[in-house]
Amino acid sequence: MKRLIKLMLLTTLLFSSTVFAQEAHPYTAKAPKLDKQKIEALLANPEKLVVVDVRRPDELTAIGGFPVYLSIQSKDLEKYLAYIPKDRQLVTVSNHAGRAGKAADLLVEKGFNVTGAIGVQDYEAEGGVLTKIPVPAPKP
Repeated sequence: MKRLIKLMLLTTLLFSSTVFAQEAHPYTAKAPKLDKQKIEALLANPEKLVVVDVRRPDELTAIGGFPVYLSIQSKDLEKYLAYIPKDRQLVTVSNHAGRAGKAADLLVEKGFNVTGAIGVQDYEAEGGVLTKIPVPAPKP
């Protein structure tokens, strides 16, 4: 019985810390955080859109993302602005849109047409399907 009570307390503690961690980092960017419906409407017209994923490569392979994207880590974004087209709508991507929101705000400041930020894990939680990218096997 004591083990069950300890297990219940541990489960409650873990759940509470997860909820607290999510609340500790609220979305604060000026760019709107996009929901599944808006994301899918944008993805329906890929010729008008550029998806800029600002996550690390290991996050892309572990979590997944969209089928076509421009991968520029958030720390390198300013260095590679010249490679981002200004004649299309942009959306930025990270896991829960925190980094994506900051990247979107930076791109707006630099004159880009940014529609909003996407959190791929939030998109997936709303029923969206992500593309999983397998890690290539090491060469012998």
